[in-house]
Amino acid sequence: MARNVPGEPYTRISAEEAHEMLNAGEATMIDVRRPDEYEGAHVKNAVLIPVDDVIPRFDELPTEGKLLFICEVGARSGLAAEYAAAMGADTARLYNVEDGTGTWIEKKLPYSTGTTK
Repeated sequence: MARNVPGEPYTRISAEEAHEMLNAGEATMIDVRRPDEYEGAHVKNAVLIPVDDVIPRFDELPTEGKLLFICEVGARSGLAAEYAAAMGADTARLYNVEDGTGTWIEKKLPYSTGTTK
């Protein structure tokens, strides 16, 4: 269930909640892991922007819809959401998929491998 933690500029969500948002066409998944991790397996159609690149590549983030940040276990994605908030993104648009890519794949949600989105 979506939840907010005091002091965090984003909403924490599960893989299933993220999947629903993507299916509704109201969100973009941002994978903030390293390129080699992304190539191993990633959420289908996820955009790769490693956490250290979120600030310098901030202008590449969509300006409309929800931004769903995902990593492996929810730590880097939370940091990436904080970076986006610091750069001026509306915090109501920021989400951290806290159970991560491994859980996404375990739940057999849509994913790709290699450099294919």
